[in-house]
Amino acid sequence: MGKDTTFKIGCQSWGYEDWVTPVGAPTIFYPRGTKRNEMLSLYSRVFDTIEVDSTLYGTPQESTFQNWYNETPENFTFSLKFPREITHDHVLRGPSAKLMREFVERSELLREKLGVLLIQFPASFEPTADNVRALERFIKILPGHLRFAVEFRDAAWFVDQTFKMLEKEHLCLGLTDGKWVPRKIVLAAAQRVPSRHRYIRIMGERDLPRFDRVYRNQDDVLHLWASKLKELEADEIFIYIDNYFEGHAPATVNKLRSRLGLSQGDPVQLEEQGSLF
Repeated sequence: MGKDTTFKIGCQSWGYEDWVTPVGAPTIFYPRGTKRNEMLSLYSRVFDTIEVDSTLYGTPQESTFQNWYNETPENFTFSLKFPREITHDHVLRGPSAKLMREFVERSELLREKLGVLLIQFPASFEPTADNVRALERFIKILPGHLRFAVEFRDAAWFVDQTFKMLEKEHLCLGLTDGKWVPRKIVLAAAQRVPSRHRYIRIMGERDLPRFDRVYRNQDDVLHLWASKLKELEADEIFIYIDNYFEGHAPATVNKLRSRLGLSQGDPVQLEEQGSLF
């Protein structure tokens, strides 16, 4: 970890009803009575970054990006998933280049609040010769002034050829702790693609019915990642945590922030400002 490394640690999406505190209950995250259209503004008062899942399902309207920009403070950043139409449906072929340019142009409405654009492939995207060529062609046309991360869900991509391909185009290898690639392979790859920014996603088994508290303690995994994060050289390291990892992503974000010597976000402050809503 460089002495000037900035950590941006947040959740994977913000619109969860389970995060709203019930009347008469201890604080969960959002104040009692919070409406869905208030959640992003409230979230951004506690944490300084978010990964947007909804862009996976299509490029939002210009007004949506403008609203996101206006609802959040100046130091806030959004990382966006590429539309699955590019990565899953057309698999980088056909109209993918045109769709990419449209998505990038729309994303830039976030201006300085645009973090990383995540190119997330399905597990079915294997490193066949045709897929490797398609990926090589596609990443060459990505705009060089923006930050991208590439996430593979097939362990066969984690080889020197892939690492060199990404490094040549100054792209970041997205590291995901999930069911797709063994953790030891992901951790070992952390140092293989030098990049001024890093992108880490901490996932979990999708078997929890609610997201209102920590249901399974994963401190051992958080300790592994905190140790690895401290070793990485980068200007900025983006880490996004899923509800399914422990049961309540905001609590896990704070646990990781604490392990990295960073201050924790306090949702109680939102309750104290309840008169604003």
